[in-house]
Amino acid sequence: KQNPAFGLGTYTELTSSNPAVLAFLREAPPNGEGDDDLVLCVHNFSRFAQPTEVDLSAFLGRHPVELFGGVRFPAIGELPYLLTLAGHGFYWFRLRKEAV
Repeated sequence: KQNPAFGLGTYTELTSSNPAVLAFLREAPPNGEGDDDLVLCVHNFSRFAQPTEVDLSAFLGRHPVELFGGVRFPAIGELPYLLTLAGHGFYWFRLRKEAV
């Protein structure tokens, strides 16, 4: 219930610079209150740590906020977004419009 994007959301695969890393967006249908529920999912299918760059420029200025710990990552800019994932690691981020 906390993340409607996973149940009812759309699925949009993103291009990752690393073939071992799958990145995609889940977006819930609009709720009529002007809020959006946009979740970025990044998964490492390698047993080794992997870097990747993902083009998130369409979300310029938003802050990825990790879903489990609530940690706010740096704002998305015009350059590809760089992430490093542990072996078989993943990130799930809510893309916030304003700083949290």
